[in-house]
Order: sequence, then C-alpha cells, then structure tokens
Amino acid sequence: MRIMEPPPASLYRSIYSQIEEVGWEHLLNLEDDLSSLSFRIVDKKGRTHTLEITLPRNYPRSSPSISADVPYICELEWSKNSRLKDIVRQFNKHLEKLQEFWSTMDEIDRSLWVMDPKQPSNAASHRRINLGNECYLLLSIDAHNSKSLPECRFLGPNTVIEPLWRNWKKNGRHWKKDKRFDENLATLLEHTLPKAPTLGNKDEETTDCGICYAQYLPIDDELGVNSGGSPDYTCENSSCSKAFHTVCLRDWLRSITTTRQSFDVLFGDCPYCSDPVAVKTNSCR
Repeated sequence: MRIMEPPPASLYRSIYSQIEEVGWEHLLNLEDDLSSLSFRIVDKKGRTHTLEITLPRNYPRSSPSISADVPYICELEWSKNSRLKDIVRQFNKHLEKLQEFWSTMDEIDRSLWVMDPKQPSNAASHRRINLGNECYLLLSIDAHNSKSLPECRFLGPNTVIEPLWRNWKKNGRHWKKDKRFDENLATLLEHTLPKAPTLGNKDEETTDCGICYAQYLPIDDELGVNSGGSPDYTCENSSCSKAFHTVCLRDWLRSITTTRQSFDVLFGDCPYCSDPVAVKTNSCR
C-alpha cells in the first residue's frame, strides 16, 4: 500500500497565513493533512453557515471545491494567486443572493400551517402545507427566483384536491411577486387557508405512529392519499389511546395469524393493549 507523503512545510505556512487573513475565530476544523477545512460564516440576517472547503493535492494551482447547507452552491472563480479569503468573499456574496429565498421561506413558515419539515435546514426548498380537510399542498420554491409561482403537488382525497388543482391552473396568471405569499396562495386556490395551531393547543398536536415510530408517512405515489399523512387511527381504549397510521396498522394486522377478516375489514388486537381494533383492507387512492 502506497503511503501518501505529508504536505510540505511551505504549504502549512501558506494555509496558516491564509486562515489568519480570514480570522482564526471563524475556523471550525482543519484536517492534519490539509485535505479540508471549514469556516463558520454568519450572514447579514444572523444565519449561521458552515463552509466546507476541500483542497486538492496541488493547491493552489487547482481550484478547491466547496459545500454548504444552501439550496445550491456557487461556482468559484479561481486562479493560482487566489487565497482562502477569496473563497469566503465569494461565498458571502452567494449568501446575499439567497436572502430573498430565505425571506420567502420564513414568510411561509410564519403565515401558513407547515407540516414538514419541522426544523428546515437552510438548503430546504420545499414545504408541506396543511390546507384542511385532510388535504395538503407540497410546495417547491425556486431558490433562484423565490417570488415566482412555485411548483406544487396536492395530496389528499380526490374530491377535495381536484377543485383546488383546477383553481391553481385557472388562476396561475394572477400570482404577483409583490404580494405576500399566503395572499397569493389564497387567491389562486380560492380557499381560506387554515392557521397553524398554537403550541398550547394540545388537541391539535400530532404524535408518532406506534408501529413505524414516525410522525409522517413518506411522500410516495404508491401510498396514494396517505402519502405524507400523519397518524389517523387511535385505539379506543382510553388508557391506551395509541395512535397509528392506518396503513401501518393494516400491514401489522395482516402479519398476525389471529387477525380475522370480514368482507373488506380486518379485525384484530391493538399492538399495545390488546383491545379490539378494526381497519379496512385498503384505502382510497
């Protein structure tokens, strides 16, 4: 096995000098072999970013590569005379361009009932919005043009989502970049948008499924109207009251030999308290 020679002392001196130009207080990590390092960057709105920089073996003749928790990464302008401070400067300019995108995402999180992600990363450009009546809207925001009409997908019973989808297509031309996001959305859908429940309203809180231990099902076409859904079945035993996704409970009952079926209904026992439970063998797709 070939052993890689350590970088020359001159490269260590050069990298240390370049870190000094950026500021040692911003350095988060530096690999012993100088293969990579990372800086903590705070943008003008106070968001904290970790800028990962990977250095090629022939640095600085070849351009480093960078990564960060942002929706898309900038292309570096690089020459053999460039230094780490030039990377940080370009990344800061990139963060400035993304401020409108993050402002849009913050506006969505404040004004709409966002189901997930609950703790979005700086790179997350999608939101799943609760429209009420077991209907959800999956929004995908263009990070390059966040004020434009977003891409969307409706999730829920066909009887509910079909009129909303028709309204979306009919009213798409009315989307205005200078209007608030929730106002635009209400205009397109011709629908009153529900507000997120307050933290103190425990009746509105959702819980994890007692079988898959997840709060939401995956967003998947194969799940039909259940895609992205939260637990929708609760054990009727008041001392148990365990919540389940119907699809999870159905699959679990099918795996138990004591489960009985009558027509399109499965009858069995709660996995936690053994009280009777019953679910249909399939759900509307």
